[in-house]
Amino acid sequence: MAWRRHPWWYQNRSTIVGLGVLFAALVGAYVYSPQMTEAVLASTLRQSIPLVLGALCGLLGERSGVINIGIEGQMLLAAFVAFLMNVYTANLFLAVLSGIAVGALLGLLLAFLAVTLKVDQIIAGTIINIFAFGLTGYYYQVGLQTKGKLTPIAIPLLSELPLVGRVLFENPPITYATLLLIFIVHFVLFYTPWGLRTRAVGEHPRAADTLGINVYLVRYVNVVVGGMLAGLAGAFLTLEAVGTFERLMTNGRGFVALAVMIFGRWNPISAWGAAMLFGFATALQTQLQFMEIIHIPHQFIGMLPYGLTIAVLAGLRGRTRPPAAVGRPYEKE
Repeated sequence: MAWRRHPWWYQNRSTIVGLGVLFAALVGAYVYSPQMTEAVLASTLRQSIPLVLGALCGLLGERSGVINIGIEGQMLLAAFVAFLMNVYTANLFLAVLSGIAVGALLGLLLAFLAVTLKVDQIIAGTIINIFAFGLTGYYYQVGLQTKGKLTPIAIPLLSELPLVGRVLFENPPITYATLLLIFIVHFVLFYTPWGLRTRAVGEHPRAADTLGINVYLVRYVNVVVGGMLAGLAGAFLTLEAVGTFERLMTNGRGFVALAVMIFGRWNPISAWGAAMLFGFATALQTQLQFMEIIHIPHQFIGMLPYGLTIAVLAGLRGRTRPPAAVGRPYEKE
């Protein structure tokens, strides 16, 4: 098809133009109020981290042909287990690893249901969500206190740059890791043999099987690795962003991550741009409520990120093409 002959930046030019306009507006705002602008930018990046990790999770699954509706549940249960590990061991490293491990286990469960048992993938993801909602709600205990949280690490010299210094170069570890993972996943998907196999399985699994590619293995690995990324997003919420756990604290981020993935056209870098856009909407509504600039009920301001989600999905209807074999169980002949 013609769109395949264009580079990724041309395919996602609307996202890039939107982010460029946003950046120009922020530069102008920085001249007017540097402190407020830096606060909004820092909040934008912070709000985008779980969204882009969730989008990468869904992207890896769908690129190999598996729909992951269970991102919300993977993030929530990983956040809960990471929180408990921090409470009882006071070891942040083990807490992060436990969150990643829980995400991997739930990814393995999804792969088993969708790839091996060939359960409807939407139902399989819904099962994971219900399981996570029920388990975290039942075992949650009021009054548990974490033993610290991940703190920002400033990169010398770079953190002193105006506007972007403290925003990009003075962050906790998971934020830095996420920014690296965006480019690592992009490189693996589009510049390595494994990525080529993944995309082949997502587009035409029977042809890939004919060429000797193990379709089941490719789908298992991608769904499990995606689950690890969702687990890292959950660990981010409790160990880096908030420092505690509350029931249903993911607050729909897993579902918004799917919208980010679609808006980014199943491309990691474009998904990051979309996540930044959604993160900016969240940061803006928080700032508007804090400063009381608009005198309307705060519930309407709080609807801003979710209204943007609906508008984006409605606007992209018919303009995006998911992998051809996504959602279809593969039967080996």
